[in-house]
Amino acid sequence: MKNTIILIIMILFFYIIVGHVSAEKLIPDDAIRLRVLANSNSEYDQKIKGKVRDLVQREMYILLQDTKGSKEAREKILLSLPDIERKVKQLLTTEKYPLTYQVHFGQNYFPEKQYKGVTYDAGMYESLLITLGSGEGDNWWCVLFPPLCLIEAEESTEVEYKSFVAEMIEKFM
Repeated sequence: MKNTIILIIMILFFYIIVGHVSAEKLIPDDAIRLRVLANSNSEYDQKIKGKVRDLVQREMYILLQDTKGSKEAREKILLSLPDIERKVKQLLTTEKYPLTYQVHFGQNYFPEKQYKGVTYDAGMYESLLITLGSGEGDNWWCVLFPPLCLIEAEESTEVEYKSFVAEMIEKFM
């Protein structure tokens, strides 16, 4: 009985402390993000955004799959920018996309976002930003490094981001 009470207290303590920390730090400070901004929310512009997203995710998965740290990831991304721009241009030409686009790596603004009960703060973050046309449509973003959005990039464009700690807690609750 005494061991059971101690175990319950330890689980509750773990849940409170780790759950609180994991909600605040789902994305590390040195993370590198990827963001694709659509021209508008029209069905066509969102479709093009999805194709660009899929292309860049595949390219980044291949590029970063054996990367050991954010410094190495940053160097690889910077060196690959001309190739990324060329592939995005090729895709948009194939799709007969009539508007301009920009590919930028550096500090880019991200608005506040709530996803599955977690609030991601607005701010300037190191990221690869691809803006299609005027960039006034809905955006899509994820974390390139550590590879929170690239784990399943080969198989699917629908990736659910999970915290290992949250999954463990769910199993015990």
